[in-house]
Amino acid sequence: MTAFPSPPAPATAGASATESPAAPPSSLSGPDGLPPLVDASGTLTQDETLRYSRHLIIPGFGVDAQLRLRNARVLVIGAGGLGSPALLYLAAAGVGTLGIVDDDDVELSNLQRQVIHGMPDLGRSKAESARDSILELNPLVEVILHQERLDRSNALALFGRYDLIVDGTDNFATRYLVNDAAAILGKPYVWGSILRFDGQVSVFWQDHGPTYRDLYPEAPPPGSVPSCAEGGVLGVLCAQIGSVMVNEAIKLITGVGTTLLGRVLVFNALDMSWRELRVRPDPTATRVTELIDYEQFCGMPAAGAADAGTAEDPVPTVSVDELAGLLAARAVGEADFDLLDVRNPEEYAIVSIDGAVLVPKNSILDGDAAVDSTRTVLVHCKSGVRSADVVRFLRAQGHPDVRSVDGGILEWVRRIEPEKLTY
Repeated sequence: MTAFPSPPAPATAGASATESPAAPPSSLSGPDGLPPLVDASGTLTQDETLRYSRHLIIPGFGVDAQLRLRNARVLVIGAGGLGSPALLYLAAAGVGTLGIVDDDDVELSNLQRQVIHGMPDLGRSKAESARDSILELNPLVEVILHQERLDRSNALALFGRYDLIVDGTDNFATRYLVNDAAAILGKPYVWGSILRFDGQVSVFWQDHGPTYRDLYPEAPPPGSVPSCAEGGVLGVLCAQIGSVMVNEAIKLITGVGTTLLGRVLVFNALDMSWRELRVRPDPTATRVTELIDYEQFCGMPAAGAADAGTAEDPVPTVSVDELAGLLAARAVGEADFDLLDVRNPEEYAIVSIDGAVLVPKNSILDGDAAVDSTRTVLVHCKSGVRSADVVRFLRAQGHPDVRSVDGGILEWVRRIEPEKLTY
């Protein structure tokens, strides 16, 4: 799973979230009353004692906490931007069993932030690549691979095998699935989110504190929050947020310190500021008792129809081959239409289609840029997702002839101008 949609700023997330000053660091001797997730059974070997010696000499941590870590079973969802540092630091800390859920392969664009992978791993399974890096760091860790996409058919069975879930996912449908599966099983989970220069971290645990649904009772409208592939993400932000997620996991496992349960930590990398939002459980919320269709809940198109819309909301499209023919015809005066590029200026500077006019998506949706409804309009973006959103919007405004370029500029470069850059 590669990094993508991050929630909007939690300050606008719901009535139960209120901003408060960041609390001072909690003392290791002042736990928040949550019981340790794992028993401190067994004894450490000589190798373990040497390896974890800097943990063992911390006042209030010691051997018991390290044994709890060794006995813990933690499931990390996604070996991408957040999963990479989380897995490495969980392994380094001595978590005995790490499960990895990921069905994706390593791509070159991942390496800017997904530090658990390297150049030799390009094209490999992310789960297998992550396992090899973990075992190179700490061969005492048992790594279990789940090379499948998390969905409602397997979530409960997977979660039931672990003490704690670390949610490094990047889309709203999966986040609600993680929340609901954890709630049904009564398990805590650590959640993190990143986009551009911003990150967020919290802990959710039904019956002990709020859940993700208390922070976001409703999913944001589809397309309202860009994915990391569309909006970008500062690579080092993954390490900053991922390490905080591991810090929370360690506290939950060991019972040491005060967790972020009931609080959302918000980080701005541009000014290096941390702020905190308080979140309370909604006493009127319906208790989660079963898993649902999360794509439908989030208003997402059915699988295979992400760019083409749904039967109720069709999005007319044009292929890149058809677009090439239309552009050639326009060049000799045999066709007349407007081609809009609805990406951001930074993307346009990397690569563009000759004859396209840059009109960023938000400028159209916000009404800052007018689109002539008397003309035929073709719309393209990076992959076809944002252009489909724009087409839906313009059709709802009454535009009679507007179409999305299927596959966007990635498909254009692949089929029409392979000498051009991609990103």
